[in-house]
Amino acid sequence: MPQLRKVSGEKVVKILCNKLGFSVSGRSGSHVRLSRQTPEGKVGTVVPLHHELKIGTLKNVLKLAKVDEEEFTNYL
Repeated sequence: MPQLRKVSGEKVVKILCNKLGFSVSGRSGSHVRLSRQTPEGKVGTVVPLHHELKIGTLKNVLKLAKVDEEEFTNYL
């Protein structure tokens, strides 16, 4: 199983939007709000646009987005 690694906030936004069906729903300073509609309802997350996201921060972004870590690492 591929491990999560440090990536930029911009790359996380690109993967979530282009590959996993999220869209930008707002922006406040250096943070971007993303959301998508699922059969269970609306799911959202917030991604800080830093040069490098720490692994814990990335895990929390994916947890809020209800995206499996393994699915995300397939697009890295």
